[in-house]
Amino acid sequence: MDAKSEMREFLTSRRAKITPEQAGLRWYGDNRRVPGLRREEVALLAGVSVDYYTRLERGNAAGVSESVLEAIARALQLDEAERAHLFDLARAAQPAPRRRRRARERVRPSVARMLDAITAAPAFVRNGRMDLLAANPLGRALYSQHFDSPHGPPNSARFIFLDPRAPGFYLDWEQVATDAVAVLRSEAGKDPHDRDLSDLVGELSTQSEIFRTRWAAHNVRYHDTGAKRFQHPVVGDLELTYDTMELVADPGLTMFVYTAEAGSRSAEALGLLASWAATLDEETDHADHEKQHRDRSRAE
Repeated sequence: MDAKSEMREFLTSRRAKITPEQAGLRWYGDNRRVPGLRREEVALLAGVSVDYYTRLERGNAAGVSESVLEAIARALQLDEAERAHLFDLARAAQPAPRRRRRARERVRPSVARMLDAITAAPAFVRNGRMDLLAANPLGRALYSQHFDSPHGPPNSARFIFLDPRAPGFYLDWEQVATDAVAVLRSEAGKDPHDRDLSDLVGELSTQSEIFRTRWAAHNVRYHDTGAKRFQHPVVGDLELTYDTMELVADPGLTMFVYTAEAGSRSAEALGLLASWAATLDEETDHADHEKQHRDRSRAE
């Protein structure tokens, strides 16, 4: 992911979405060669020269000020997530070190204990690449297909685009797929030099035409709260609300918690899922105990 190319393609895609009428501009005739605003129209709306905007759209963001970025964001009618992405791309376009791999992210013991303390709701910790780093028993039960997917290690984007079970699990799979790409796009804007993210995008692009098409759209979004509908292979349909909490002490990590409306069919299904998860834990503990007993017997 080249930072200059990302800047160019993002700005080009955003101005293609805004018509002169939407921008409050008058124009005459129908011989426009571009579907949205021209560069000179964006420059006019932002109060900068055409040459300056053209250089910026080509990825030359050296020395660009926040006030200019704000003006361009207003001219292109960017939402909050798109505006943040534009600022991220501008920072990323500055001279930077070579592409690198991040240190392995770990979930601290206190965070793991906090996950386990949440007993009535599925909860898990995820990074910006959508890797599932830890989950409580109910979260692992809800996302059991993510964790046992052959397309590992556990990652929501891999499951969504590569596992054939995903469209059956996510009842609104099309929207979930669109949102997942937008989340990865936002992450790429924050750190286009992350080799692990580049590898993931390359893997998904190679194996999924649907991912490639959505990636080329350059859409971004926040993934802070919302509702999702699932069809779980054990308990059936679930409609859950998710909320997120950034782990301030662990930059880049976010905790997700799913809840159901009290007294609803989904709340009842979560109770059944918790019972199923407890059964699995008992079977796992029993298997571990048996293995330890066999190991001791062989040692003797």
